[in-house]
Amino acid sequence: MAGGAAEQRRLAAVVEGWLGRPVLVVGDAMLDDWRFAESDRLCREAPAPVLTLRRRISAAGGAANTAVNVAALGGRAVLVAPVGADVAGDELHDCLDRAGVWDRTVNQPGRPTPVKRRMLAGNQILLREDSGDADDALDDDGVSRLLVALDCATEELLAVGGEPPTLVVCDYGLGALPDAVRAWLVTHRERYATVALDAHDLADWRGLAPTVVTPSFAEATRLLARAAGARPAPGAGLHLDHPDGDPADGPSELTVGVSPGGAWPHQDVHRSAATDPTGSATDPTGGSGGGTAGSTSGTAGPTGSTGGAAGLAGLGATGEPTAGEGRVAMTGDGLTVTGTGVTVNATAGEGVDRAVLAESRLAELRAHTGADVVAVTLDTDGAVVGGADGEPRRSHSTPVPASHAVGAGDAYLAAMTLALAADAPLPTAAQLAQLAATITVSDTGTCVCRREDLLVALDAPVDGAAHRALVGTGELAAIVAEHRRAGRAIVFTNGCFDVLHRGHVRYLEQARALGDLLVVAVNSDGSVRRLKGPDRPVNPVEDRVALLAALACVDHVVVFEEDSPAGLIETVRPDVYVKGGDYPPEMVPEAPLVRRLGGQVRTLGYVPDRSTSAIIDRIRAHGQEPQEDPSLTSKPS
Repeated sequence: MAGGAAEQRRLAAVVEGWLGRPVLVVGDAMLDDWRFAESDRLCREAPAPVLTLRRRISAAGGAANTAVNVAALGGRAVLVAPVGADVAGDELHDCLDRAGVWDRTVNQPGRPTPVKRRMLAGNQILLREDSGDADDALDDDGVSRLLVALDCATEELLAVGGEPPTLVVCDYGLGALPDAVRAWLVTHRERYATVALDAHDLADWRGLAPTVVTPSFAEATRLLARAAGARPAPGAGLHLDHPDGDPADGPSELTVGVSPGGAWPHQDVHRSAATDPTGSATDPTGGSGGGTAGSTSGTAGPTGSTGGAAGLAGLGATGEPTAGEGRVAMTGDGLTVTGTGVTVNATAGEGVDRAVLAESRLAELRAHTGADVVAVTLDTDGAVVGGADGEPRRSHSTPVPASHAVGAGDAYLAAMTLALAADAPLPTAAQLAQLAATITVSDTGTCVCRREDLLVALDAPVDGAAHRALVGTGELAAIVAEHRRAGRAIVFTNGCFDVLHRGHVRYLEQARALGDLLVVAVNSDGSVRRLKGPDRPVNPVEDRVALLAALACVDHVVVFEEDSPAGLIETVRPDVYVKGGDYPPEMVPEAPLVRRLGGQVRTLGYVPDRSTSAIIDRIRAHGQEPQEDPSLTSKPS
């Protein structure tokens, strides 16, 4: 028991450590539309249920849901993606705003926002309608504006965080990442410390050198099928035989079997490789990024890997076909995907463990992707993760209804990325990623894992870093986002607070009464000297913030080095900005910025006969009472 508690504390420390981590998410953003209906009869025209719509929910999907999960887990998420100038785009912007994601999306008039519309009755998905596909290509102007947005967002995160940001690429084949954008990301790889890649066609990203890739089993299969001339080492166990043929497009047929000395009974599964002359085979449906976790039994595990139940092991349907595969047709002896001639014999795959097969190919997947870490998600079977040490790690999941697992792969990706960015060991990152995905699948809807839910699952106190008074600049955005998601009004003020006195306390109590949360920004010692002179501050910043943090009316205290709080105001985006003084709010220098960000400015009157200067003068006079000046104020100083 003690060992288990220590392990949970270690995992919780990683979750605390990634708070405020800057993450740039780029890729295919979409809107998930959930329509919940009731049905108690069949229509007369056909044996189909008559549905009565009861409620509708919109949620971020694909790359947008990955960004939402990063923010919900405590990271600082910025999303760059093309979004249509349409109703669905407006709803997606609202979803991002509610989640605290920095919305740096680029409007694309004439190009619709991809949408997945699901109709449910009794929590059973009856149908799904998709709009948006790879044919909706970005025009030259759209590509140019997307590249500008990428560059600006990268610099923005670098300026705020003070260190290279993390990059997450979500490529689901919907056209948000054309060749020019892929080339830009590869060229500027050095600007990002950690890079995570989730792509339906990993072959499109050669040269990116990602830190981690998270393919589904089907996506890993597709990559191996297109890799020419690869042969397993003797004694490697389960393997793929690549028949001789033209190496340009990879093998034409793969056989699951046993390498020399292997202990598995021979199983044959024939699968023709895709021979798309463009060299790409992308899934237009969103797949593991925002789509439903696939399973032949009608259940889905928390890793959210679309189509993971097929591929090399032949365990049923491949899920959603790639763009080049056309349509899916069931046959008597398995599954045929027309367009590429993929044929899977269901009985031939019985007894083949996909996890064992994935483990045997981790080294090849790392070599083909250039990734330090490969995490192959196996829907109901969890995931298999491998790194440079060659030691596979296995995580497990609990089967759930497919409607519960939509977007769980996004939670997995977000947690894995944040953990690796926080320098967590690979086993720890794999554990947290699986846990984040698992705890999101308790109900129908698009999965989002919140930081507090992850800490509760680890039996860690939720009143940890997110709720302590003194916080760092890097943590503040994530903390404020959590409060904003809870619907709390945020009040912000700033000052030197050199010698805390009754006037300060009265002022802060009045400020706190204007909202649900009070954030106090305190000038650093250097900033105070520049503003007040070389003999200030009297008290060092450590003492000043400790006293402020002890006040019941103060929720969070943060120190800033600049002379102006403008940067923090942009980070916090306060609902109410408070200053002390008898002048109108229009004269507050920060007023235009606050109003541009959607907040209001309030000035609070003075408390007579109370000021820091007066207290300092009395101390310097060695107890001699100075002449009282009725104009002395309680303005924070």
